[in-house]
Amino acid sequence: MEIRVLGPLVAQLGNTSVVPSAAKPRQVLALLALRPSQVVTVSTLLDELWGDAPPRTAPATLQTYVRQLRRMLGTALDPAGVRGPKDVLCTRYGGYALDVTAAVDATEFQRLCAAGQTALREGAALEASGLLHRALALWRGPALADIQIGRALEVETLRLEETRLCALDARIEADLRLGRHVALLGELTALAAQQPLHETVHAQLMLALYRSGRPSHALSAYQRLRRSLIRELALEPSPRLRRLHQSILAADPGLEPPDPATSSATARTTGRLLPASA
Repeated sequence: MEIRVLGPLVAQLGNTSVVPSAAKPRQVLALLALRPSQVVTVSTLLDELWGDAPPRTAPATLQTYVRQLRRMLGTALDPAGVRGPKDVLCTRYGGYALDVTAAVDATEFQRLCAAGQTALREGAALEASGLLHRALALWRGPALADIQIGRALEVETLRLEETRLCALDARIEADLRLGRHVALLGELTALAAQQPLHETVHAQLMLALYRSGRPSHALSAYQRLRRSLIRELALEPSPRLRRLHQSILAADPGLEPPDPATSSATARTTGRLLPASA
């Protein structure tokens, strides 16, 4: 069974989709798909579907949605197979579980992110970049983009989005360690415009601009961030950003890009993008 939640919901057996057209059964399937082989309690499902105002008939209606999903599974399953719809969408004590052995894209994404972050911490920038590129390539749009979102799904989608942003920061850091600052300029410029208060993105942009021979643009990026922080939050940039700003003003040799031959040959670099002394 193929399940993809990093974008519009996809759930199919072979070439047959098992995603219902009605909104609430889709919510049920989405929540079960985000927790494969785990029990999702009836109370969690009721809260997802109706929040604080469930109708009196909510438990019976939920059972109807489960039967609808099982009918769709039954249509897609091999009639000669050993597993039936109730073996895939199982009733468990207190709730239901989607018993699937196939890879779920969210599970693979989190595995690749963890491996990439570990590689980056260990100084293996080339390996980290590859793993994190693969992780981010699994996204096809906002998580569950075509699903009505209730409380439980909101928590899950926010968690996935935060993990995606952390993976993106780490992937850019790995690419900067590998001397790919020129290739990153367009992406970082767009990210800085989309996230005018995100200090890490602006720090990465400043460093990429400086390394590309554009120190005045790097200083302008700092000033834009500073104005935004003061206007929106009445805050100055963090000490880390202020140190980077001073390092650019002083043309600190520590900001120079790595030797491409060395970084490519060893595939390992040490330290973070912006060390505390930057």
